Amino acid sequence: MALADFIDSLDTLVDDAKSVFGAAENEAALEEARVEFLGAKKGKLKAAQKGMGAVDKTERPAAGKRLNEVKGQLESLFESAKSRFGTEAAGADDTFDPTLPGASFRIGKLHPITQTIEELKDIMGRLGFSVAHGPEIEDERHNFEALNIPPEHPSRDPLDNFYLACAQQGQDGNEREQTGGALLMRSQTSTVQIRVMEKTPPPIRIISLGRVYRPDAVDATHYPMFHQMEGLLVDEGITMADLKSVLRMFASNYLGGDVEVRFRPSFFPFTEPSVEADYLWNGDWIEFGGAGMVDPNVFKAVGYDPEKVTGFAFGLGVERLCMRRHNITDIRNLYKNDVRFLHQF
Repeated sequence: MALADFIDSLDTLVDDAKSVFGAAENEAALEEARVEFLGAKKGKLKAAQKGMGAVDKTERPAAGKRLNEVKGQLESLFESAKSRFGTEAAGADDTFDPTLPGASFRIGKLHPITQTIEELKDIMGRLGFSVAHGPEIEDERHNFEALNIPPEHPSRDPLDNFYLACAQQGQDGNEREQTGGALLMRSQTSTVQIRVMEKTPPPIRIISLGRVYRPDAVDATHYPMFHQMEGLLVDEGITMADLKSVLRMFASNYLGGDVEVRFRPSFFPFTEPSVEADYLWNGDWIEFGGAGMVDPNVFKAVGYDPEKVTGFAFGLGVERLCMRRHNITDIRNLYKNDVRFLHQF
């Protein structure tokens, strides 16, 4: 086929399309015209493209150029015809009502545990405490020994901890024991206090916040992973009165109003004397957490002189505070990732 004949056939195709697209009286007729000329399988433009194979090879570049121009012309004719029938012919959803108000986007929120942690940081920051961080994988020295917890203490039982089966590799390639003993997932954030005191001389005023791990049976109030906040203040002349004042100011800020705090005698290896702290809220005494004066053996383990400095430490469960604030009765709800529940907070 000569190039001139091929171009004439394309010109005829454009003239026919002008007539058919212009005569379309509704969207259905326009769609039929589009399929007739621009259909991917049996459209007239597709048939013309196949006819280009009969054009002499030397003239095919010119034929292809004209074919692309005609394709653009046909698409332009279709778009112009489509505009006569408004947005519906353009493929818009005929159920859409542009007069309706727009749908608002759902804005995400921080998890209630994260909200609680941020509030605790803010309250304790206003009381002069800075935030300290430490690893969640710990050695026995920082998790037990430096906290005055002896090897025979039941809290070190393998059934009560997540010990890790790993060892440290030396430069000679041989495995060696960790310098601080076996590794485990930390069971308390008190480990951070030891690490801070090892590197920082007194005075110290810190809180350590983060995840801790204990193989507890899961129920409404227990979970094998939970969050703690522990506070530590070390200086000269610190007493139990300072501890009670800090706890009362904290509880009053978090719960609102003037919250009364009471101490009950208790025992913890790392504090002496040790107490369980309760607070009076809405007419009930609620367990707050453990506290006490730092044991002299802990000071000796980190190189402090217990004859020169004293200090107090306290620990509390973040989930417990969060659940008390929001009247949540089952800790498992915090970790099911059910947005219907979490979106309330």
